[in-house]
Amino acid sequence: MPVRIRIARHFWKHPLARVLLLALLGLSVVGVAGFAYLWHHFSQVIDARLSGEIFERASHVYAAPDLLAVGDEITPGEIAGQLRRFGYSNPDEAPSEFGRLRRLSQAVEIRPGTRSRVGAAEAVRIEFADGHIQRIVSLRDGRQRDSCWIDPLHITNLFDRRRTKRRLLRYEDMPPELIQAVLAAEDRRFFDHFGISIQDGLRALWYDLGIWLGTRKGERVHGASTLTMQLARSFFLNRDVSLKRKLAEALIALQLERRFPKEKIFELYANEIYLGQRGSFSIHGFGESAQAYFDKDISQLSLPEAAFLAGIIRGPNRYNPYRHPERAVQRRNYILHGMVETGSLAAEQAKLAQQEPLVPASANVEASEAPYFVDLIMDRLLERYTVQELISQSYRVNTTLDHRLQQAAADAIREALPEVDAKIAERYQHRREPPPQTQMALIALDPRTGAVKSLVGGRDYTRSQLNRVVADRQPGSSFKPFVFAAAFATALETPEQAITSITTVVDEPTVFEFEGQEYEPSNYGERFFGIVTAREALIRSLNVATVKVAEMTGFDKIAALALAAGLNPRLKPTPSVALGAYDSTPLEIAGAYTVFANEGEHVEPYLISSVLDNQGETLEENVVESRPVLDPRVAFLVLDLLQDNINHGTGIGARARGFTPPAAGKTGTSRDAWFIGFTSNLLCVIWVGFDDSSDLGLPGSAAALPIWTAFMKRAVELPAYRDTENFMPPEGIVSVPLDPETLMVAVPDCPQVRMERFIVGTEPRELCPKHRPSTFRRVTRTLSGAIGIRRRPKREAEEPARPAKPGVNPPPASEGEDVPRPRPLADQRKPGTGMLNRAAKALRSGGGRKAKNAQAGVHAKTGSGSTAKE
Repeated sequence: MPVRIRIARHFWKHPLARVLLLALLGLSVVGVAGFAYLWHHFSQVIDARLSGEIFERASHVYAAPDLLAVGDEITPGEIAGQLRRFGYSNPDEAPSEFGRLRRLSQAVEIRPGTRSRVGAAEAVRIEFADGHIQRIVSLRDGRQRDSCWIDPLHITNLFDRRRTKRRLLRYEDMPPELIQAVLAAEDRRFFDHFGISIQDGLRALWYDLGIWLGTRKGERVHGASTLTMQLARSFFLNRDVSLKRKLAEALIALQLERRFPKEKIFELYANEIYLGQRGSFSIHGFGESAQAYFDKDISQLSLPEAAFLAGIIRGPNRYNPYRHPERAVQRRNYILHGMVETGSLAAEQAKLAQQEPLVPASANVEASEAPYFVDLIMDRLLERYTVQELISQSYRVNTTLDHRLQQAAADAIREALPEVDAKIAERYQHRREPPPQTQMALIALDPRTGAVKSLVGGRDYTRSQLNRVVADRQPGSSFKPFVFAAAFATALETPEQAITSITTVVDEPTVFEFEGQEYEPSNYGERFFGIVTAREALIRSLNVATVKVAEMTGFDKIAALALAAGLNPRLKPTPSVALGAYDSTPLEIAGAYTVFANEGEHVEPYLISSVLDNQGETLEENVVESRPVLDPRVAFLVLDLLQDNINHGTGIGARARGFTPPAAGKTGTSRDAWFIGFTSNLLCVIWVGFDDSSDLGLPGSAAALPIWTAFMKRAVELPAYRDTENFMPPEGIVSVPLDPETLMVAVPDCPQVRMERFIVGTEPRELCPKHRPSTFRRVTRTLSGAIGIRRRPKREAEEPARPAKPGVNPPPASEGEDVPRPRPLADQRKPGTGMLNRAAKALRSGGGRKAKNAQAGVHAKTGSGSTAKE
């Protein structure tokens, strides 16, 4: 029986009723006023947040233009994605000033625009077969080409102090699969509700009650936030869980729905949502996450990949594919099932997608984003621009980075660094404490221009952002070429007293006195070799012999040369300077070595080619800075020794590991390990050591050379670095055939002949007295020639290299180890033939003089004192 409540008419005349009525009226007024105030307040908040640019238009960093060649392994999708990110337009879009792109089934047509970095001459059609470039055809004249340049890869955007990264997307640029996956994961009624979904809220409340009452044990609490409310929270509010924040979410969501169409709200959400960490950077938005997790443009995502990105919104760390791959796959499959429930995906498609493995891109960020390189770019830009300019003006920062070479660097480090770690672990196996973590640095540049092509500042950017490329360390023996360069330069002032490659010194324990102090260096392994030439001193990396050459030259001249080459300005002219005792950075060392690879010209390393504003106007453009430091002839003499070093000296391990192109290089050992080497078109510096400056305990040939070799072997396979050339002597260099035993001009009867290079006017002229033929042999030879009987050919000037046994690599030699004395070196232009003929003619005519060694051995006094390590 229903119960009826009746209020008597006279109730409203009662004083209590009037008080109650006034209270209700007052509460209503207060409520309306409060709602109006909050509505107006949040309206102002929205206006302030969304006025002008909603997202900061960060400046973007681009690599150098890419050289592609027939046979390269690359796909049409990769090229299209790279050019789209540069700014190219498709045929169905408005023409872009950066260029136009047309993708065919097995080809890509590229037409660079007015703001292209490669120019209209590179308009080509690239045809593919089996994942490789099959043919390149010019669209201007129809001719086939071996290679072409395309506009560069977009590396990353610059970041603020919060280290936030995002790539802005438009709604129309997002693949439909991604949109449907996000709606299935987060808000299935997004296009139907008005910002607040009462139905979903009640359903979530019922589900959560089951968890609180214990009927749904082990499950997570469901929220009732719509996609619009999530956007309101991330854009305008904090993440505190409270009724007050929920109310604010709802009010802001209502206002957003009133102001913007659904597509715009989704676009804002897609660019703002947090999707995890990439090293020390925060990933925001689907554009950046597609690059971070799959190394793809958003348009290239597959259905399973799109479902994965939608799935990690709920918990980026919980579903991290690198740490929790099984959990990530389960979440992805759950989203695919949800898409079937919403009707956006057929069950058969979902089943096939669920069977695909989840394969995220390599977690090594060095290859894709070059973070140490970008950090250094940021430091250089902040010298001329403010942070606010860089993250709001959409500058285009064009750099020198070769992204394919950067990939080669990352791969080489992953291949070779474990070998170094194993050697370090072996040294520490009998110690109580574990070894520090080995660190390394790599910098590669074009020795002709100074353009930095690849840079790695440590073994793992996610763990340490310290950039060792710009950290001061002792270069050790890698400094020695500057000692010999200063020594050989004496020929320009006093040719009659010139120090040359055959100048001899005594390698023995020696105490040097300098400004009242004693200095006693020692060779690596305490091994000494007696009388040695300057060539042997360098390729064996002999400390005592090098200091003696430095003493003969003048420590002040060596210090002056080092300063001119761009090394540490605090360097002082002391005996220890000869052994690299003064700190320099790997970047400084790389710049200094360009004087040997670039005919005596020093080129300043640089990373930024140009900076453009968002209208395409040039704000700055790099001009290659070069200056003469060495006479080209002196630079070549040192280069000749460095070639010998990599062929027969402490750098021979590069040859043993299969690196065959013409190259020059030098090891270095202090408390760290170094290797600096170069071909005609690429110079690379490797440093290996500990951050706490403790002794690595390995020579450069054992720790740095393996990384250098692994990198350079990959580099010379790339089109831009494939065509290595022989190093040719400049004018003013003469090659002389010498007898290796007497170091005098060889005669026909010398059993061995070695070609040595000299600056004209400093070469030896005395003939070898030890192998001069007797009078009887001279007469017999003359008669044989007269009647047409020829002598049997003598040994060639250069012995052919013995082929290595299959599968056997000899161990690399260390500084000071027993490296074989230099084998005879053949001159590529064979300039010594005339000298041999003149020597033979002089003997036949009896005009030979008594030999006298013009290059006297220099004997330094010995004594005792402290020992300096190399």
